[in-house]
Amino acid sequence: MADTLLAARRLLFVCSQNKWRSLTAEGLFDGHPHYEARSAGTEPGARVRVTAGHLGWAEVVFVMERRHADRLREKFTEALRNKPVIVLRIPDKYQFGDSRLVALLRERLGTHLPLLPAASAPSCGEAA
Repeated sequence: MADTLLAARRLLFVCSQNKWRSLTAEGLFDGHPHYEARSAGTEPGARVRVTAGHLGWAEVVFVMERRHADRLREKFTEALRNKPVIVLRIPDKYQFGDSRLVALLRERLGTHLPLLPAASAPSCGEAA
């Protein structure tokens, strides 16, 4: 799995509603020369709801909580076969672009991604 992470270029970030955590994570990679990021949510009312297409596109999937990984594995068993799913353990207590959330994302992602973007504010648009 370590080799997969080192080579990964397409990152998918998943939380519940795709409004705060995963959208902030996606924004950290806007314009990055080595990574392409997308985000989605697991809940029916998510801004962008995760599909098998998202999972097929991604080389690695980062989820904010274990329940997100469980839900994905339940619904998309085949699409996740041989695909790393990493639980970041980031609780649903941050709003979009929160500096504490950005710092926590950088800390947790830094252990998995060797080419993490330089520390700066996320360049994401406003959450819908």
